[in-house]
Amino acid sequence: MRKLFALLLAMVFVFPAYAFAEYPEKPITIIVPSKAGGSTDTTARIFINAAKKYWKGADFVVQNVPGSGGQKGFELIARSKADGYTIGMLFTTQVVSHIVAKRATYTLDSFHLMGNTVDDPVLIAVPLESPIKDLASFIEAAKAKPLTVAVNGIGSDDFIAAKKFENRTGTTFNLLPTKGSTEQKAMILGNHCDASFMNLSQMHSQQKAGTARIIAMLTDVRSDLLPEVPTAKEQGVSVSMTAVRGFAAPAGIDKEIQDKLDDLLVKVNSDPDYISDCEKNVFSRLPMSGKDFRSYLDELQVETQTFYDKNPW
Repeated sequence: MRKLFALLLAMVFVFPAYAFAEYPEKPITIIVPSKAGGSTDTTARIFINAAKKYWKGADFVVQNVPGSGGQKGFELIARSKADGYTIGMLFTTQVVSHIVAKRATYTLDSFHLMGNTVDDPVLIAVPLESPIKDLASFIEAAKAKPLTVAVNGIGSDDFIAAKKFENRTGTTFNLLPTKGSTEQKAMILGNHCDASFMNLSQMHSQQKAGTARIIAMLTDVRSDLLPEVPTAKEQGVSVSMTAVRGFAAPAGIDKEIQDKLDDLLVKVNSDPDYISDCEKNVFSRLPMSGKDFRSYLDELQVETQTFYDKNPW
């Protein structure tokens, strides 16, 4: 027994870093299920800027894993080692769309949900040269002939918003799934499509610069960022849609590490510099605890399942 104690004591002195290491002792990877430079990627990077203020000396590494509307990245988060050194971003509606369409190898139980941070409302944009000025002329044009409408992938918030719009107005679009918001933006600016359903952060600057036209916000009230743009509801079409972006870790990580991660997100969500960065990037803040984020996703999954059963894709 004395020999065992002596051996353990020797290990403490020989390997002090391991004996007294506190989490985190090595870089934390943040999996972003989209390309670098997009709005989700930007959210992760401004999170890191604020997180380092509260975890002195901590290091974070962004790993972009695009593909299949976020599915590849979501699945990688879910199957990563549950040690607190891999976390990632979840965004809607894609994270639940893949579940209801039976494409995902994960469920919501595959994640420890840290919480949500921002949302990004959906809008309808048209090229500046388009004769379409509002929803009335948009619907009229769509009933005259099928319009080519860009969306960010099958099952995305853009896609579901477009399908809901079709259902409410009796229109039919030629939906064009793109590889991301950069491609959508290029199609609008280059007059290569008739319209696009996309997020506010992705078209705000173009509306302000007068290089594209937003004809409707799919929100309950007008955006403070673009108060001149009417909502779809104001124009007689009751369709709303937004995308939220939150953080998660693989399920099963140690409770103490869970608590540290959750507390970090709470601090970041309240950080003045982070709030300022959100405003600069036209992100609407929507802080949620992990519990509230789970409730939100559960409700969204039920809603998306109901919609999918009637409109399978």
